[in-house]
Amino acid sequence: MSAIRAVTDPDGFAALKDQYTATGHTGANDRNNALNRVTWIVIRKGGTIRDVTIGDCVELQHAIGEHQTNGFHGKHLFYQLLAGLGAFGPEAPARLKTVMLPGQLTPAALVDRQGIACTAIRDLLVDYLTERAVDVDYTTLEDMARSLAGLFWRDLEKHHPGIDSLRLETDTITAWKERVGMVRDRHGIPVRPRVNAHTIFSWVRAFYQDLARWAAEEPARWGPWVAPCPVRDSDTDHSKNRARRKAAMDQRTRTLLPALPALVKAIEHQLKDAQTCLATGRETPAGAPFTTPAGETLLRRAGVSSRVYADDPATGRRRDLTVEEERAFWAWAIVEVLRHTGMRIEEALELTHHSFVAYQLPTTGEIVPMLQVAPSKLDQERLLLVSPELGEVLTAIIHRVRRGQQAMPLVAAYDTLERLWSAPMPFLFQRRCGPEDRPIPRNYIYTCLNDARATSGLTGPANEQLRYTPHDFRRIFVTDAIRSGLPPHIAARICGHRTVDTTLGYAAIYPEDVINHHRSFIARRRSLRPSEEYREPTAQEWQDFLAHFELRKVALGVCARDFGTPCVHEHASDAPSYGPIPSRCPAWKRSTRTCSTDSRRPRNKAGSAKSPRSRPVSPRPSRSSPRCATSPRSTPLSTSACPTSVPPPAGSPPIQQRSDTSPTSATRPTTPSSSTSPPLLSVVDTGRDANFPATWASSDKISWDRWVSF
Repeated sequence: MSAIRAVTDPDGFAALKDQYTATGHTGANDRNNALNRVTWIVIRKGGTIRDVTIGDCVELQHAIGEHQTNGFHGKHLFYQLLAGLGAFGPEAPARLKTVMLPGQLTPAALVDRQGIACTAIRDLLVDYLTERAVDVDYTTLEDMARSLAGLFWRDLEKHHPGIDSLRLETDTITAWKERVGMVRDRHGIPVRPRVNAHTIFSWVRAFYQDLARWAAEEPARWGPWVAPCPVRDSDTDHSKNRARRKAAMDQRTRTLLPALPALVKAIEHQLKDAQTCLATGRETPAGAPFTTPAGETLLRRAGVSSRVYADDPATGRRRDLTVEEERAFWAWAIVEVLRHTGMRIEEALELTHHSFVAYQLPTTGEIVPMLQVAPSKLDQERLLLVSPELGEVLTAIIHRVRRGQQAMPLVAAYDTLERLWSAPMPFLFQRRCGPEDRPIPRNYIYTCLNDARATSGLTGPANEQLRYTPHDFRRIFVTDAIRSGLPPHIAARICGHRTVDTTLGYAAIYPEDVINHHRSFIARRRSLRPSEEYREPTAQEWQDFLAHFELRKVALGVCARDFGTPCVHEHASDAPSYGPIPSRCPAWKRSTRTCSTDSRRPRNKAGSAKSPRSRPVSPRPSRSSPRCATSPRSTPLSTSACPTSVPPPAGSPPIQQRSDTSPTSATRPTTPSSSTSPPLLSVVDTGRDANFPATWASSDKISWDRWVSF
């Protein structure tokens, strides 16, 4: 290869070597690999290094990938050297992956991936997705295209060839719903029920409803496609699935939360052992044995490399101690960041060196470190307080990424969901991968967590191995914060939730936590109020409270005020506070009603369709009769017509008859007693006797449906 380079373009290859040294690389293997790949392009395409294009680099990578499967073909250092020399111009991407990885597809490309046969329906779906693309993100647009074009219309074409109308028969829709409800393999055999079947029904229902609504504005464009919606509103209901998912998440949180301290301790121990093992391996000569902190005996492998390799005589496999230490560090870093902040995994991976903000408190002038979280799900930025523990973790991450340099490397991250590349930024979660710096992807985080889980050996109640995901730490953070006394609305702001209900959905609150926090709240509130406001009630006050409570509970519905509506006799200047309470027993007659006020709810005539039953209505009292005949407070409470059925609560003072010596009755004016007034109750019958429906349902004052609800 050196002879070919000396003949074709010696000046160009010499400039590549200088560019390699200027970028800080020192490995001879990486340099020779980059020079060899550029040499292959020059041999195959001809010309000099300045004639190499980006398409030539992509073509070379595809050709190498067909023959190499060890991952070495993924190194793109040769492209960076060519871009640094200016061979591709100033507008060239910083990384070759920017060109090789797919970007966002157009709505037409998303629909064409499903292979729809009907051209008219295909064009309709393309137009519909183009209209909706303005309001939704790319992930949602891709899900809509897969549901409408693939799982809906393409499935109908497979089972009903030649179909070309959105007006579907009942049998066709029923069969399609059954097929969508199951996940099938490539042979069409059902494998398991589909969890998100309601989401597909929602997209189809929204599709039909949008066409009907848009047809009113553009009838020529959308009117011909308006058809009855084949999906009912009940098909999109997923309340049961949501409840099951909530119960499963709460149970998972209750299982993982108690084991979190053990996991943190195990990860810290694993990181210390990996760092000690790597440092011992570097100091050990090639071929010499050394002992790890776990008591294992390893043999240092010979060879020149920036990594430390060792052979395990017990298993016969080669171990990369550098990779083990790196995974242990990032597992520790991601667990600490997530459990202290409750961030989403995409938000944590998007943290940069510019995310640190110094906030000065307006009251004390104290400088508080804050962490600015970039918008992710709801496009809302927020600031998080950096605790001392979190600050220590972030400092360790920055120190590792810098590697002794003054500034952090600038890398471009690829969003796998939105299919977009970010600008080169100093991301905190980045690592050295061969000759280049790369942002840490989400799958690498899962790999680190799985290795840490396997090393810790934590098991659950059923002796199963516990598995932590990045989102589990978010649920644990919310649950622990609310249990510790943090108000839910503050937890919602910290987590970036739009509503408090979403935050409460993350929290797995125990019943005893609710009771303990409520009792603490009551005690704290009482401590802030004057002590005289919380004196012990007297015997007479307790007696009055129990009598009033029982009377209102039993006689609910006697007066309109018990239904939350005003009553006429409550506005009378001489009316007592309680008013007459008629007895339920058969001795009481409707002809001796004490209150003749009209109900605000209109009464139904006898025999009408709205009447509960066809029966004659009792004659109403004349207008000359008194509006409300009540007895004064001094009237003794009679119990002759209604025996006692339920005794007063145990430990409470006996309920006695009210007298005019009550402190509340001395200042109230009274009215003369009426001859038609029924006896009042002192000890209330809380049971319903056999004659209750016949006596109370026939009253023109209270309708039967109210007593059924009672």
